[in-house]
Amino acid sequence: MELSGKRRTYAFWILQLIGWGFINSIVLLVPKEISVELSIFSFIFGMFIGIAATSMLRWYLKRFVSFDDFKWIDLGKIFIGLCLTAFIFAGLNIAFGYLYIKIGFVLTEAEKVMFKGYNNLLMQILNSFFLVGAWMVTYLVIKLLLKLNQERIERLELNTSLKQAQLNTLKGQINPHFMFNSLNNIRGLMLEDVNRSREMLTKLSEILRYSLTKNNVNDIPVREELEVVDNYIDLSKIQFENRLDFIKQVDPETLDMKIPPMVIQLLIENAAKHGIANLKNGGRIVLTIQRMDDGLLIEVRNTGKLNISKDSTQLGLQNIKQRLKLLYADKASFTLEEISDEVMAKIIIPMS
Repeated sequence: MELSGKRRTYAFWILQLIGWGFINSIVLLVPKEISVELSIFSFIFGMFIGIAATSMLRWYLKRFVSFDDFKWIDLGKIFIGLCLTAFIFAGLNIAFGYLYIKIGFVLTEAEKVMFKGYNNLLMQILNSFFLVGAWMVTYLVIKLLLKLNQERIERLELNTSLKQAQLNTLKGQINPHFMFNSLNNIRGLMLEDVNRSREMLTKLSEILRYSLTKNNVNDIPVREELEVVDNYIDLSKIQFENRLDFIKQVDPETLDMKIPPMVIQLLIENAAKHGIANLKNGGRIVLTIQRMDDGLLIEVRNTGKLNISKDSTQLGLQNIKQRLKLLYADKASFTLEEISDEVMAKIIIPMS
């Protein structure tokens, strides 16, 4: 980002030198009645005036005009900047005329006619508005083209990130350890309760089907997500036996609200894997879903400490962060913190 900013700065000054150099080089092509001294003097001062005035205008535009969130008031700020710069440009040109005469060069008849224009304030202002206006239009066009190109690059990067996030989400959803543990637990359960083991196999297949079919969907109703969460908890309770207590506190108004798929399930899985599984006496997982003024709050609390091992890839948490970033930019939030003897994961999703 810093490198890109330096390149833009270099490009700006190069274009400034080329542009104003071309405009002021016209002085060197005027008829021979204009002396060489005046031509050189006009070129040097013209370059200085043009670059100085428009560089100040660029500073003003960058400081006071928001191009990322353009509003009508910014249009007024641009007009004010144009007027101020045009008056400064005109004043510097008039000062140049008086300075040249003050130095004491002998003026030819053609030069005397030319310098009459420097005393005409209205003509200088109109000329300044034309030159500064042309510079501003060029600057804004370049700014727009750079912005469009940046947005195109960002879209390509987002699409690439989305594909990678979808791949990582698929990897995180189909947890091989969970699958193997569930199958082994179901196999053991068959010796005790055939009907219940058949029911658990159905729940495991539902989780796998959900993981595969919802991977490319951006949002689903909360009620659908809760179904897979219930299946996951039922299978986990076979492994944890009586060590897992699951509580749902779901506002009925939120059941039809849309959320990214697998977000809640990944939070529950993270709470069970890194929380309850590490406690000898087990613990509790509390899921809270409620509507806020302008969003949806999803909160998962579990007994335990926030102690993520160094060899953990944190794939589930990274999947959640990536999905929220891709779908909601900075409007959604995700936090994970330890409060007393509980770990709390909290997601706020905008509903505008």
